[in-house]
Amino acid sequence: MRILVTGASGFVGRHTVPHLAGLGHHVRAALRRPEAAFPEEVAETVIVPEVGPDTDWSAALDGIEAVVHLAARVHVMKDTAPDPLAAFRRVNTEGTRRLAEAAAAGGVKRLVHLSSVKALADEGRDEPLDEATTPDPHSPYGLSKLEAERALTEIATRSGLEVAVIRPPLVYGPGVGGNFLTLLKAVSAGLPLPLGALENRRSLIYAGNLADAIATCLTHPQAAGGRFLVHDGRPYSTAELVRALGEALGRPARLLKAPPSLLKLGARMTGRTAMFDRVAGSLTVEDGAIRRALGWSPPFDPAIGLRATAGWFKASGC
Repeated sequence: MRILVTGASGFVGRHTVPHLAGLGHHVRAALRRPEAAFPEEVAETVIVPEVGPDTDWSAALDGIEAVVHLAARVHVMKDTAPDPLAAFRRVNTEGTRRLAEAAAAGGVKRLVHLSSVKALADEGRDEPLDEATTPDPHSPYGLSKLEAERALTEIATRSGLEVAVIRPPLVYGPGVGGNFLTLLKAVSAGLPLPLGALENRRSLIYAGNLADAIATCLTHPQAAGGRFLVHDGRPYSTAELVRALGEALGRPARLLKAPPSLLKLGARMTGRTAMFDRVAGSLTVEDGAIRRALGWSPPFDPAIGLRATAGWFKASGC
């Protein structure tokens, strides 16, 4: 199959492209800049300077049978845009709409869109999210992702374009950044972490498992019209994750049992409430829909993903 992958040079793209190529697909990578680093398994590249409501996708889509849409304006802790919601909508909502319209007009059969669990909820909650959960995002990022999903549904209904949506939780693997990388650095350095008393539960997904879910949604007949939550098969508390990272790194995890209420107070006093909520809150998902409809289950055990991530971290010298 001839597949266009947007965001091929990004974190998820660098895992997805080799997986698709290994399955025998012909991958065309859409890149923002000619000098962008991209997976060597890419068969060809095309420059698409910006994803937005006015993007010209004609050259990128020429001869393409399916699209994997990974490119997005990603969630950041401290957004400097004057109007964050407008900035997210321009790329994530209107940019996705423009791509889908062009794909449908160009005869593309299927589009797999990488959304986010944040299209359902931003805040932590005790009960797992599933396909029956009523979407209730509040962040500009989450709203823009939900609006993109709704735009895709409308386009699919009137055009016949087959659309599959994947909503992953936090993605980790070689090349990871953000809070996960910060945690890797802290455990590797042997820093004492006052997280031992946290009993939260968070779903994660290894990038290799996500790439496999994307590949499945590209070809499975029952994927069209689906909105699928995916995860590694088990949630972790933050304390469990720190211990697992320590084992993967070959470093003892130094966990202190500070009262969560005290940690929350300290976070509020230092302006880090949002970071605390991401580290200490619970957010789990159920992946029954993709298991039932597509027979998909994650091919990699979380221990394998964590070891791969730790190996990359040690080799990269981050």
